[in-house]
Amino acid sequence: MPDLGQSLQGRDLGHLKIIAELWGFEFSAPDARIGLKRLIPLMTDTSQLVELIEALPENARQAFDELRQQGGRLPWALFSRRYGGLREMGQARRDRERPYRDGRANACEALWYRGLIGRTFFDNPEGPVEFAYIPDELLEGLPIERLTEAPRPLGRPATPAEKGYPLLATDRLLDDACTLLAGLRLGLGEEKLAKHLICAPQSPFPVSAGALQELLHAAGLIDKKGTPLPEAARKFLEASRGEALGFLARAWLRSPNFNELRMLPGVGFEGVWRNDPLAARRSILDFLSTIPGAMPGDASEERRPYWSTTAFISAIQQTYPDFQRPGGDYDSWFLVDEASGSYLRGFENWERVEGRLIRFFISGPLHWLAILDLSLADVPESGKPQTATGFRFSGWAQDLLSLKPGSNLTEEQDFLIANSDGRLSAPRLLARSARYQIARFCEWGGFTQENYRYRITPHSLEQARGQGLTVKHLLSLLTKHCRAVPPSLVTALSNWEEQGSEARLERATVLRVRRPEIITALRGSKWERFLGEPLGPAAVIVHPGAWEKIASALAEMGYLSEVSIEEE
Repeated sequence: MPDLGQSLQGRDLGHLKIIAELWGFEFSAPDARIGLKRLIPLMTDTSQLVELIEALPENARQAFDELRQQGGRLPWALFSRRYGGLREMGQARRDRERPYRDGRANACEALWYRGLIGRTFFDNPEGPVEFAYIPDELLEGLPIERLTEAPRPLGRPATPAEKGYPLLATDRLLDDACTLLAGLRLGLGEEKLAKHLICAPQSPFPVSAGALQELLHAAGLIDKKGTPLPEAARKFLEASRGEALGFLARAWLRSPNFNELRMLPGVGFEGVWRNDPLAARRSILDFLSTIPGAMPGDASEERRPYWSTTAFISAIQQTYPDFQRPGGDYDSWFLVDEASGSYLRGFENWERVEGRLIRFFISGPLHWLAILDLSLADVPESGKPQTATGFRFSGWAQDLLSLKPGSNLTEEQDFLIANSDGRLSAPRLLARSARYQIARFCEWGGFTQENYRYRITPHSLEQARGQGLTVKHLLSLLTKHCRAVPPSLVTALSNWEEQGSEARLERATVLRVRRPEIITALRGSKWERFLGEPLGPAAVIVHPGAWEKIASALAEMGYLSEVSIEEE
């Protein structure tokens, strides 16, 4: 930080006299240069400094203490918005109106006219930013014990209404990571993959395929194109659940590229500008560290109370609103509210950007990664938007935030269930490495209760063969991870390996008539192109989607048809 000489350089003799008056010094000098030399030794007397600080007005004392807690400086835009700015006035008006006396000064002016703060530009990754700062000698001259005061928690505990329905953190993100890796390996699209993700389904922000793919990329499990990296994916899938969860949490905590702001639902982005997601993430984690449950040893439930989401966000807005805005700039980022089409610029849109971002952090990544439990005001209703009214640290939070593996996670010890008809049921706690491989051989079904459903088909086997996988490999997986493999399934797989498909089932629309000449008439008309293979003299297959045309054709020929077709 600049020293007192640099801080007071350029202030006129009248201002130096004001400083001396407010400190209670006897002071005289012929000019500002000599006055500055006489004043600095007086201001660096520790006892005088402590006495002055203790006598500050409450708001000025609070401003000064916050500067100290922030290492001695804050962006000027933030400091002046929180504690008032300097009223512009020349020397004559200042000496006439004396804005520093009789309680007329705001906190910023009270510190400025006492020489306790300076104002200058410091280099920042986004360019020079103007800061308010405490000069070096003053910062170093204060007793160290004042700096050890614990920061006050931001916000307040949740009310009973705000913690009415708990949503406890789970480790199901690991299951979704396995699903996504297998789906990406098969070349499945994001829309289909999204149907198979199970993490935080009742959360205001259920995990999306796109966000999870960004996380896996940040963790080094997939490349930029979304292709799994075999060795890294293998190690991740074979790791214990605690190690795997800790691995994903570390990747997220450290990633400079996982950009939560760009993932906000309902917000569009225009123009060329950059934000710093890592800096914003660290700031929000710092804010969370002020609430109960953040310190080691706070794992018990009574030490982890639910906290009000709204009050937490409001406290950040009041005290640290510029946590992701260099220099308090609210105009250079072009964000659009997709619902209204309006631009979200200016501090008046703080709640719609920063507030929404904090909610996303709490109910999104921090909940997905099992760091925070959530609570809702009411039991969630299907299709109704949810809002997390409360949150608390989970029992795993301390391990994960300390970059350690999650402790006491359930081990993967379940068995695969294989049916003779080729249907497979993979419990959620089947080894993830096994489910990843099984999924590559099968058509995917849904997820019911605690089981993933798959089906072995000729098409899925052909697809697996195209990736260099063999039926021998599948049989080895089934033998290793099933309690018992049906002999008929082994026979069917072996026969397919040798001879391919020996039967085909398909859904078809069939036209049946009482008199064969009706089909003969259709064959001789312009509607013949809608007919397929004959099934005898009085029946024929109708091409998919053409039954209405055939029904119309029959009506024109004088035959009313009875339609019995089940819609899919």
